[in-house]
Amino acid sequence: MAPTQTSRSGAPLGWAAGLTLTAAAATLAYASAVERTLYQVREETLPILPEGAADLRVLHLSDIHMVPGQKSKSDWLHSLAGLKPDLVVNTGDNLSSRKGLGPLLDALEPLLQVPGVFVPGSNDYYAPMLKNPLRYFAGPSIAPKESKPKDLPWAEMFSAFGSAGWVDLTNRSQSMGFKNIRIDFTGVDDPHLDRDRYTPYPPGSSTSAEAPHIKVAVAHAPYQRVLDYFTDGGADLILAGHTHGGQVCVPGYGALVSNCDLPTWRARGLTQWEANGRTVPLNVSAGIGTSRFAPFRLACRPEAVLLTLTPRSAR
Repeated sequence: MAPTQTSRSGAPLGWAAGLTLTAAAATLAYASAVERTLYQVREETLPILPEGAADLRVLHLSDIHMVPGQKSKSDWLHSLAGLKPDLVVNTGDNLSSRKGLGPLLDALEPLLQVPGVFVPGSNDYYAPMLKNPLRYFAGPSIAPKESKPKDLPWAEMFSAFGSAGWVDLTNRSQSMGFKNIRIDFTGVDDPHLDRDRYTPYPPGSSTSAEAPHIKVAVAHAPYQRVLDYFTDGGADLILAGHTHGGQVCVPGYGALVSNCDLPTWRARGLTQWEANGRTVPLNVSAGIGTSRFAPFRLACRPEAVLLTLTPRSAR
């Protein structure tokens, strides 16, 4: 009779393999059935407002990836109005199904009554496709061809957001007033699709620079070229999503991929972006949903981000 093979621990190799498979299955089940619905609000405070300005509460939403039947997600999004934000910033990838628009608008209904701005992501234009998840380790996912039909109801979504008063920042800029200060916004179409075209901040009047104001830049995918031209343009804050925070992370280490050229340690959270001698706060949201073809998260809970902007001088 051939001797039984054993692992270094002395356990039969068959048992070790079985235990490994069982652990992997349990981890996948947790990531799919539990963690992807453990929604949280990450709170940050940024002292970037002009001296003497009132605090401003900014709710940053990203990567909702809505499909029908996601009641827990819808209920949680609905509840975010209780945070009483002054402004909502939506950085794209709202849909994951052609039938997701109705549930999305229902979930966002209370927040659509709050002033807001938005830019699109690729999953506002195109339905997600089934892919080998290991491809992400080889580099950013390949953007859909321009000839591919825009098969998600992006135009209807833009119209609904606009009808509610949210400002479309797709390759454009606009100023808005909040609590006696002015916010100058600029935004771009999705850099992951190479559609980004930077628009400088609104010039305003000859004395506009003297009025209390800040400059905020918004994009879906935080590619380094985009962060650089936002920084060079004078941004005081950059908001982006797209990365899902890595989506599947290693506890104690973090993200393994960012699905763009952003370093993985920046795939989630508030960091400082530096370019040409300027430093700008960069908030990258880990996002709220997942592609319907990869419905799991591990060590990377879904999130909305509540940024409290305060005056530069400490109170």
